[in-house]
Amino acid sequence: MKLTILGGGGFRVPLVHGALLEDRAEGRVTHVTLYDLDAGRLSAIARVLAEQAAEYPDAPEVSVTTDLDEALVGTDFVFSAIRVGGLEGRAADERVALAQGVLGQETVGAGGVAYGLRTLPVVDHIAQRVAVLAPDAWFINFTNPAGLVTEAMARRLGDRVIGICDSPVGLGRRVARALGAPRPEEAVPDYVGLNHLGWLRGLRIGGRDELPRLLADRELLGSFEEGKLFGPEWIQSLGAVPNEYLHYYYFNRETVRAYQEADLTRGAFLRDQQARFYDRMRDPAAPALRTWDTTRAEREATYMSENREAAGAGERDEASLTESGGYEKVALALMRAIARDERTTLILNVRNRGTLSVLDADAVIEVPCLVDAGGARPVAVSPLPAHATGLVCSVKAVEREAMAAAASGSRAAAVKAFALHPLVDSVGVARRLVDEYRAVHPGLAYLT
Repeated sequence: MKLTILGGGGFRVPLVHGALLEDRAEGRVTHVTLYDLDAGRLSAIARVLAEQAAEYPDAPEVSVTTDLDEALVGTDFVFSAIRVGGLEGRAADERVALAQGVLGQETVGAGGVAYGLRTLPVVDHIAQRVAVLAPDAWFINFTNPAGLVTEAMARRLGDRVIGICDSPVGLGRRVARALGAPRPEEAVPDYVGLNHLGWLRGLRIGGRDELPRLLADRELLGSFEEGKLFGPEWIQSLGAVPNEYLHYYYFNRETVRAYQEADLTRGAFLRDQQARFYDRMRDPAAPALRTWDTTRAEREATYMSENREAAGAGERDEASLTESGGYEKVALALMRAIARDERTTLILNVRNRGTLSVLDADAVIEVPCLVDAGGARPVAVSPLPAHATGLVCSVKAVEREAMAAAASGSRAAAVKAFALHPLVDSVGVARRLVDEYRAVHPGLAYLT
């Protein structure tokens, strides 16, 4: 079975490769094609993968290419983790937004809208090529903003494109561990929302929903990452545990201030950190895997550091690092279920199909899905409460305006996308954001 990885020179590709190496079952991936526009990054990551595979005599064959069509021909699965504009683009998204006093995070707020606007034309082209060259392939999307990108690509690829994220998995496992579950990975979550905008409303352990026990115990609530971020009192008020990214909404002023006061934004930190890694990898004598692993550990330890500072949550504990869920494991589980017709349930980004009555059938949502050889189908869920419904509908409207702007090239539609976002508080700010983003991103020159 052949897997194509778009963004194959990306820093986290070795995580996917590591998961593939551990898969010993029949029908596993036997060939991996890495595609990237940057040949130097491809070479660096290929070296890391070669060292990973050194102790696996039957490791998947790895090839690299800078030609998209070559990468797609004959593939069974496409995994996409591209970053249009690179980390310099992410840092610019943050910088421009913060200058206007609003959030520039890559999936939430003004930064998410900007990132989406420059990514949508690129992924639309990719979807067109997949439809022509690999019409039977399954497309697994991890490119951010994941929900928006998945929905845009579904307009060409239908249900053969499925979005993944490890945030809901990690949340469910952290809560299960806090509740003393003997096998946290076997707990069954009731999770509903959009990508990076969802709530854990129940968690069945041994057939019983144990979330009410958690909500009644403030000490338990304060014992895991999300409890420290949001505080037990707010979680009890919601009656559900929010995805960590909702911290940007519920504590927006505090988070924006923490970003403004930070020496480096997250994007700028990663830009500089990864530049050092790729520079180091230009040395043929550099130990590729060890250099990568050291860089990765630093990256994980500093994840959402501004949010933890704003919340007074302190450093990430060791358990939160190991209970992340692992997007590479989600991707592997999804491929296994489809390729081997092994029925399983995963939290995925798929078309709504009537699951949430407040959204239309084609709106991509993030919910538990039944997966088998026929793909992923959302399971029935109970309605969201009014406060969550309002936020979900508002953000979905922003995504639709962004798609309209990308399709038409309309500056007015782009302004509307920014202005309607709950974290952008002024049409005037929205107009300035569009102008500033166009000035720093060549990929937004199409907005006129």
